[in-house]
Amino acid sequence: MQTKYLYINTIGCQMNVYDSEKIAVVLQPLGYELTPSVDTADLIIVNTCAIRGKAEQKAFSFLGRMAKLKRKRPGLIIGMGGCVAQQEGRKILERMPFVDLVFGTHVISRLPEMVTRIEQKRCHLVDKTVYPGINEYDSITGAGSNGCDNYCTYCVVPYVRGRETSRQPEFILSEILELIGTGVRDVTLLGQNVNSYGQKEGLCSFAGLLEKVNALKGLGRLRFTTSHPKDLSEDLMLAFRDLDKLCRHIHLPVQSGANTVLKRMNRKYTRETYLEKIEKLRQICPEIAITSDFIAGFPGETEAEFLETLDLIKTVEYDSLFAFVYSDRPNAPAAHFGDKISETEKKARLQVLLDLQEELTHKKNRSMVGSIQAVLVEGLSRKQPGHMESGKGPIVQWSGRTEGNKIVNFNCADDRETAVPAVEAGYLVDVKIKRALSHSLWGEPVGAKTETADLKGDKSYAA
Repeated sequence: MQTKYLYINTIGCQMNVYDSEKIAVVLQPLGYELTPSVDTADLIIVNTCAIRGKAEQKAFSFLGRMAKLKRKRPGLIIGMGGCVAQQEGRKILERMPFVDLVFGTHVISRLPEMVTRIEQKRCHLVDKTVYPGINEYDSITGAGSNGCDNYCTYCVVPYVRGRETSRQPEFILSEILELIGTGVRDVTLLGQNVNSYGQKEGLCSFAGLLEKVNALKGLGRLRFTTSHPKDLSEDLMLAFRDLDKLCRHIHLPVQSGANTVLKRMNRKYTRETYLEKIEKLRQICPEIAITSDFIAGFPGETEAEFLETLDLIKTVEYDSLFAFVYSDRPNAPAAHFGDKISETEKKARLQVLLDLQEELTHKKNRSMVGSIQAVLVEGLSRKQPGHMESGKGPIVQWSGRTEGNKIVNFNCADDRETAVPAVEAGYLVDVKIKRALSHSLWGEPVGAKTETADLKGDKSYAA
């Protein structure tokens, strides 16, 4: 079979990253191999995110740049998938007629059929079908759970990914065992709201699923994202204490620190209940790292309500957070709310929030200086020192993560005489933290690397 090349531009959350990996897998039987360059690609797919306006603009901007490439190479196939494709459907072809394929979030298993048809007939195809069941997610594209039933007023997930569905635990365990067999040691369970996993289907709880995964031989570390505060149970909190492979880190999006805003967002919890759960988490697992999401400038947000958000951030002292300005999204109820905040004010509030968190993150990072952290190596650092050490091989800079999801960079000299690399992706290395930066840590390896059957292997995977 003739080799063809596939380029995927993934925009958005880890769920999209997971879906892009599945896209690559299902197109392999057609002869497609991944390429890092659009110039060598026979098929270009942008996998899109509709959560924020900026992400949607980024997707269309990328497609706009591909128009010139399409004019030079008419046989090139260009497709758009993901949440924007699910949301806009045929409107995409009206806006960008050079696009050949539009497919939604539930039809990845049908991609080979669609791509083959385009190759043979040179036609345009649009498929954004929403399936009522979870069969496709069991076999092809599912994470731990998919879709959402919460209907937060700012969010389009229920409209572009459908109602919440959970995979059978045996499918999840089987997939992870396959990954372990290929060398994967760090697994992340994904879902729009992992905390409510299995409730609708009468399956085990999410804490119960974590226990099953934790028992798998050969797994080094286990993570999950994302959690909804209203569904964070005590059993799940206890899992951080009781499961040895579960990393001591939770991402718990709060969005606002003001009860009045939380109510308008339809978040179904209060500031007080959120803080109670944070306190309980830290009682059960004092070393747990906590991160969160915030929206700046939600419709009607007053200065006083914004100050409540800043106060919440100071009270919790997050390890880090993601924050974005509010943007209207199609189908989301908040798009029709009045009292919109100006772009200038939203950006100003976002900057104040980010500046505050940068101080807190740096403070947290400084508190780790002098400690020894077990770092699971993910690969080479983006920045290489590029110098030699006398009598040894080149000094190579590596990057990895602690259990608390902190990025750690460190140097290590490879041994020229044995030609054995000092470190590889998947090694667990004890690193003494020497310096704290705003968004990462710098350290020096201490002692020997670990390459046991339980820990050596490729860096990570999401399931």
